[in-house]
Amino acid sequence: MQTNWILDNIEIMKTHSELTLTVQIFREGKKYVSYNPELEVASCGNTVEEARYNLKDAMRGFLKSATKTGTLDLVLEEAGFIHKGKSWVTPELVTLDRMSLAL
Repeated sequence: MQTNWILDNIEIMKTHSELTLTVQIFREGKKYVSYNPELEVASCGNTVEEARYNLKDAMRGFLKSATKTGTLDLVLEEAGFIHKGKSWVTPELVTLDRMSLAL
């Protein structure tokens, strides 16, 4: 499994720069749910580490599929990445907060 990830990652990086992506991990009961807001990809695991690894695998699969279908540039543009030359620039994260609202 690890070897496939490396090969997939190399294939994507041949034409695109390394991407920096946001990872959010929530606890839901006995499971941990991991989520990437830029690509709107989610996964889960029994531990924080497993949830993070599974999300990385899910994002890798999503990007590989977008590469194969020729939609990777569109996906990255919609996620807020900026195409400069042969690489992609990660959108600037200005703040990350939690906010309470009364219902």
